Amino acid sequence: MPRPVAGPRVLRGRGHPREHRARLRRRVRGRAAAAYLVNGLLEGVLGSGVLLLAAVAAGITWRVVGRTLGPVEAIRAQLAEISATDLSRRVPQPPGQDEIAQLARTANETLDRLERAVARQRQFASDASHELRTPIAGLRANLEDASMHPEDNDLRGVIASALRDTDRLESIVTDLLLLARIGTGGSAAQEPIDLAALAGAEVGRRSSELEIVTELTRGVVVRGVRMQLVRLLGNLLDNAERYAGSCVTVRVGRQDDRALLVVTDDGIGVAPADRERVFERFTRLDTARSRGAGGAGLGLAIAREIARAHGGTLRIEDHPSGARFALRLPLE
Repeated sequence: MPRPVAGPRVLRGRGHPREHRARLRRRVRGRAAAAYLVNGLLEGVLGSGVLLLAAVAAGITWRVVGRTLGPVEAIRAQLAEISATDLSRRVPQPPGQDEIAQLARTANETLDRLERAVARQRQFASDASHELRTPIAGLRANLEDASMHPEDNDLRGVIASALRDTDRLESIVTDLLLLARIGTGGSAAQEPIDLAALAGAEVGRRSSELEIVTELTRGVVVRGVRMQLVRLLGNLLDNAERYAGSCVTVRVGRQDDRALLVVTDDGIGVAPADRERVFERFTRLDTARSRGAGGAGLGLAIAREIARAHGGTLRIEDHPSGARFALRLPLE
């Protein structure tokens, strides 16, 4: 009996041949991945990649931080070399508007203010020593002459001259101490002050050959240190009486929500070019205009410092004749 011819073999449950090949490839890749995991090759590759990326990131960060902190180091080095004997040097200022450029500009502005302050202090010390030297020299000369030739000197005259020089020294030292206290702020107690009442009392207690006219508006109240404001007004009146022809005017009122005190004289006035210079310490423009020898040149400087300490201003303004000193203070 003939044997049946075998037909094509059909793999049941195996699916399409393409699917079979795909499954075979996945099995191969799986066995390869398992081999990588077993022998540590994959971990090595991943570790090397992470290290390479970290090295690249570190290099970029180092360069960026170096470029950013380079100007800061230059500023620090320059500041370390600046000393009190040479304040003219400035830190390098990078271009742009970033924080480092703003830091450099702020440092240079601070150095500018510091240099100006030190220059003022040095000039002030020089002027003060000169002003103190003059009465001391006069006092010493009179005393030495009296001691060397007592029979040729009038003892009363020597004593009177010595007292005048001593009074001048005391006045200069007192003014210098007042300027120092005002400049450091101090802790003097402030109180509400009626500016018209204060001006009326100060004018009333003065004895002067000149006519003093007052125009006082009551109720103009400021907050300040009474004795300092009395000194300010007294200095303005002393200056006005020294240069006035026949009359001094004192006015108190309000202007633009501020208290206004004006002292005007009918003298020759102050030239516009000198209106700021008169407020500098130890400045005397032309003592020949004065009836007396003049002061030490500190009165108007003290007056302006007191005005600034009270949040106000003191300046010389235009006037048809004479000098007009205008003080403006915040109202209480």
